[in-house]
Amino acid sequence: MRETAYAKINLALHVRRRRDDGYHELETLFAFVDGGDVLSAGVSSHDELTVVGEFAPQLSDFSGNIVAQALGRLPRTEGLALTLEKNLPVAAGLGGGSADAGAVFRIVRDCHGLPEDWRDRAAALGADVPSCVESRTCIGRGTGTELENLEDESLAGTPVLLVNPRIPLATGPVFAGWDGTDRGALPEGSARQISLAGRNDLEAPAIALVPQISEVLSALHGTGAWLTRMSGSGATCFALFATAEECSDAVTSLRAAHPHWWLMEGKLR
Repeated sequence: MRETAYAKINLALHVRRRRDDGYHELETLFAFVDGGDVLSAGVSSHDELTVVGEFAPQLSDFSGNIVAQALGRLPRTEGLALTLEKNLPVAAGLGGGSADAGAVFRIVRDCHGLPEDWRDRAAALGADVPSCVESRTCIGRGTGTELENLEDESLAGTPVLLVNPRIPLATGPVFAGWDGTDRGALPEGSARQISLAGRNDLEAPAIALVPQISEVLSALHGTGAWLTRMSGSGATCFALFATAEECSDAVTSLRAAHPHWWLMEGKLR
């Protein structure tokens, strides 16, 4: 069995307030790219995990890995031997760990089915995990776990380019740097309309911590994309294009100008 852990991006991310429980009240538009990490699974007498790929050295051991935690939360009659090909950078605003956990949920669902409370089990692993299980464009509220499906597919198939300056950025300090100003609710409309009218309220505090994000955004602004923005808490930024050719041209020029940056080209699911 093979399952892609699709990269998550926040097409818009509005932070409304700090909650009494220490979390933040959010309104976000989740979308997913058609590429990411890859999990391979086989039946085993016990659960085991092997991590390979470019970003494997940045992950913790089995017991601390969110893939192992996801396995531990799902009842099964047999173990799974998983190999995780870690292609997405860590602490990058792409929900990489959440996407990996979401892929585990899909693997277990196909093999054994999921318990009725699987959404609660997913949310206990992280706010992005429930959305990553389905990996479809949707609106997230609360801490991101209250999901609303969108009926339109106005962005499906849209060419997208992800760019990361190869600087990890932890979520906590970015949220701590948010100025506490409520700049308004997520707009209504289609996914495209919400994206164009939306914003990312974490962009400013993320740039304060990693100024290179501004350089990435500036480079993406010059590619002809119809939308450029930082994803999540950063430091990955994305650009949406009208055509695949424009996206590929941007990849070529950015790789030549910034060979040290991480880039991934794909399409929105």
